[in-house]
Amino acid sequence: MNQHHPDETSAGGARPGGDAAAQAHQAPHGAQPEKPGGSLPLEGILIADFSRVLAGPYATMLLADLGAEVIKVEGTGGDDTRTWVPPRRPDGVSTYYASINRNKKSIVLDFKDADDLAAAQALAQRADVVIENFKPGGLEKFGLDYDSVAKANPHVIYSSITGFGTEGEGAKYPGYDLIVQAMSGLMSLTGSPDGPPYRAGISVFDVMAGLHSTIGILAALRQRDRTGDGAHVEASLMASAMSGLVNQTHAYVGGGTTPMRMGNAHPSLYPYEAMPTADDDVIIAAGNNTQFSRLCMVLGIPEIAQDERFAEVGDRTDRRDELRPILEAELAKHTAQELFEKLNDVGVPCGPINTIKQGVEYAEALGLRPVVQVGTGDSAVPGVRHPLSFNTMNPRYDLAPPELGEHTEEIKAWLKTEERTPR
Repeated sequence: MNQHHPDETSAGGARPGGDAAAQAHQAPHGAQPEKPGGSLPLEGILIADFSRVLAGPYATMLLADLGAEVIKVEGTGGDDTRTWVPPRRPDGVSTYYASINRNKKSIVLDFKDADDLAAAQALAQRADVVIENFKPGGLEKFGLDYDSVAKANPHVIYSSITGFGTEGEGAKYPGYDLIVQAMSGLMSLTGSPDGPPYRAGISVFDVMAGLHSTIGILAALRQRDRTGDGAHVEASLMASAMSGLVNQTHAYVGGGTTPMRMGNAHPSLYPYEAMPTADDDVIIAAGNNTQFSRLCMVLGIPEIAQDERFAEVGDRTDRRDELRPILEAELAKHTAQELFEKLNDVGVPCGPINTIKQGVEYAEALGLRPVVQVGTGDSAVPGVRHPLSFNTMNPRYDLAPPELGEHTEEIKAWLKTEERTPR
């Protein structure tokens, strides 16, 4: 979700690996702290984070994990996600808020208060990066828009996230992920062909916009290293949707085809979907001729891979209604666990349909260590590992998600000094 600042008026059964995973999975509070790695690439980069909810905070958390000093500026009511419950951690904190706000310091500033506004402006003037997701134009009256900040801080990388861009009709619409899922066409692709459209299970375009903003910020920082120039980086949920729908948007742009929902089926590949077995469904993804041949071998029907009706990817996709009953008759002779083992042994991608709990447990069993300890001592809480790993360093998990205004006095005192960062 992309929104304005809170003080600003709004416009609008058994699973493969399950037993081993359950044994390997530690209770979140038992997650081991990371061993210190090398220096982090963004150490010394100061980020003034005027964003809230998901897209901006996700971007700044990823940057903070890599060493950036992130100061989270909140209105008197705090980031909306602090109140988005359930679910809650055992201490009552919103798990939504906690999922995207580690490694940050929180300062509460009321822009209607002259001293607080001056502090916000001073922070923006010191920052290497300013990120915001106010309504387009919503920061101008506070002197915190790009032009105002860049005038005082010409080397700043200023990142704006909106719902539908900053020009034309879209500028007046607030950016809610669900609205963009609907208006971009994603919901028309999600669900059964004979059922209603559905939203994705996460705020997918908020996450995409956050990732795109992160890429833009890093690119602009690299350019600044070379030229000394600052930049204004703009991302919108709608633009992220147009790019993130990849083959589906290009089906229309490049081929004049309007894709429609197909349940779990793929428009260009078959079999590449949930398939029934003797007990549970499994995902089978035979994306090329070799994988399809091996699937047929495991199912005991090698001749089907040689049948000219199904010889090529496009043939199988065009004739999926002929091929499906042949495969399903053989799949019914095997359990999901048997197929998971046999197909993966011969290089055919196959997997169970897990719950989130089972997914985390299975990631543990695979050695991916998805649960990390964030913070230290009594303040340590569980978190989800940064998505990247490096052979030269470890992302940091120093600070638990801050309480509202936890660092207000510390940051206000720092702003009166000449020190580069608050720590």
